[in-house]
Amino acid sequence: MPPPAPAPVAPPVSAAAKPPLDRAEASGLGTNGQAENGGGTLGAAKEKKVAVNRETLREASRLFAYLFPYRKQLIFALLALLTGTTLGLAFPKLMGMMIKGAETHDGTVTRTALLAVSALAVQAVFTFIQSYTFNRCGQRALAAIRRDVYTRMISLPMRFFSQNRVGELSSRLTADLTQIEEMLTMSVPQFSRQITILCGSLVLIALISGRLLLVMLASIPPILLVAMFFGRRLRGVSRQAQDQLAQTGVVVEETLQGIANVKAFANEPFEARRYGDRMDAFLAAILRTARLRAGFFAFIIFAVFGAIVFVTWYGSRLLERGELLAGDMFSFALYTVFVGGAMGSFADLWSQIQKSVGATARVRELLGEPAEFDLTAETAIAAPTISRLRGEVVFDHVSFRYPSRPEVAVLRELSLRARPGERVALVGPSGAGKSTVVALLLRFYEADAGQLLIDGQPAADYELRALRGQMAVVPQEVLLFGGSIAENIAYGRPGASRAEIENAARQANAHDFIAGFPEGYDTLVGERGIKLSGGQRQRVAIARAILKDPAILILDEATSSLDSESERLVQEALETLMHGRTSLIIAHRLATVRDADCIFVLEAGRVAESGTHAELLARADGIYRRLSEFQFDLGDGAGELRRD
Repeated sequence: MPPPAPAPVAPPVSAAAKPPLDRAEASGLGTNGQAENGGGTLGAAKEKKVAVNRETLREASRLFAYLFPYRKQLIFALLALLTGTTLGLAFPKLMGMMIKGAETHDGTVTRTALLAVSALAVQAVFTFIQSYTFNRCGQRALAAIRRDVYTRMISLPMRFFSQNRVGELSSRLTADLTQIEEMLTMSVPQFSRQITILCGSLVLIALISGRLLLVMLASIPPILLVAMFFGRRLRGVSRQAQDQLAQTGVVVEETLQGIANVKAFANEPFEARRYGDRMDAFLAAILRTARLRAGFFAFIIFAVFGAIVFVTWYGSRLLERGELLAGDMFSFALYTVFVGGAMGSFADLWSQIQKSVGATARVRELLGEPAEFDLTAETAIAAPTISRLRGEVVFDHVSFRYPSRPEVAVLRELSLRARPGERVALVGPSGAGKSTVVALLLRFYEADAGQLLIDGQPAADYELRALRGQMAVVPQEVLLFGGSIAENIAYGRPGASRAEIENAARQANAHDFIAGFPEGYDTLVGERGIKLSGGQRQRVAIARAILKDPAILILDEATSSLDSESERLVQEALETLMHGRTSLIIAHRLATVRDADCIFVLEAGRVAESGTHAELLARADGIYRRLSEFQFDLGDGAGELRRD
């Protein structure tokens, strides 16, 4: 993202200030699960010009494997296209025969006209057949591509999402696949049609008069040379215009994502100016494109019609000398129009094919990314299972650096242990590595050194989906999907019955407020759960976790942003949820971890201290005691919560 113009307050999104390193990188546990990183391999691929050569065509042709199941229908459609186009090429010849019949008075005019109308009718039938068949096969293949792209995308590791923008990834299912759709359903059939028309017309012109054909061919090279020059220039300025338009899209995306901050800082004028600056740059670029395109069209009109005039003049001279019949001259004129139309369409068709080849390269790049596990359309529903875990978690001298920031060591030989059923808390200053521990436990990333053991086995030995299937996360900022409350709770275990959903909600202290809505469990929560309060969203998330019945529970600041009453209800629900399972609790508010079986104090990626709440408070110079002094009244030694 280009740097914004100076302003008295910080921009409302990630450009202003990065969140702590471990939480920013371990996205999925934060507020929106979106990568704030602006760069990324796919982003670079999108802006790179993709040349149409043997290698890119070979790469693009691999997507045509999706058409293989429909090869018989496509061969039939291609034959229909060739038949219809051939019948269309007969039209100028039949028109010439009508004029000849009028000249010779041989009574064939009406018969020839009926033959022409019949040919047009048959051509229309074949045109319908080929158009519908190409579209049907193309759309079915495209649906398969969309499924595979989406399936591959959601099965990619978190490392990939931390390096690529959400908008860039979304374009794989929209802009790029739209380009491929146009290629499969429009560009390739049209290119085949125009090639047939061009070659057929030239052959038929040669049959009429070889000299006319040579004169026509002599006029083509100068037009092509100038068209290639204009085309190269147009691609350059068009790319600049698209880059500027993309920048306006970045501004819109960031502003809408941070709209609360925009309004809180009264920064609407600043954002309007920022968008206006980008739009002015886009307008200047698109006007340069418009000027060049207008010049190109003007030249094409002059050159093509000038060539037609020249060839027609030459044909008229042949007609004057009796070396050409009027009917043949008329047929020649129509074939000349066919040739001009075919040649005029090639520039646009080639541009579309070039875009499509670039789009297929980007889609193939995504499909080639190594996935965390095989998640094909056939296996997407049935998840592998393992016997229920006891819940023992051991980090044994684990070191880790995020791939996007290899120069920063986030964890340094960290060791900690959570026994089955224990409540283990992670505390420490921001950036100490707490969220990174959770990200490694969920195997969003793999440790650079050391081992993560679960029930005594290396975590990598477990099938990833089965392992995550026995874990549940209740984050600080709950992301709800835009469906109903019941659907959001059932996300913990798809296919759960309504009775199971309601039972989980009761245990999460959520049933009463859900039942108070007119539509009950069918109430739509709105985008990201905006129609529910923070406490209500937290209890829905807890109900979701209860329904999943995990062996290992992760609580990431689950009560830090709630009012006292909501916190009490959520804490009661959490007590129910934590019972009988290993719980890993990330907390800044130390009051929420006083009852933990063991508290690990992290600092600079290491375990600096560990023990119970009382044991850590007893260390006069300890980090935990120092942190507690800001939150507790330690004067009587009891560690009572300070009340201001």
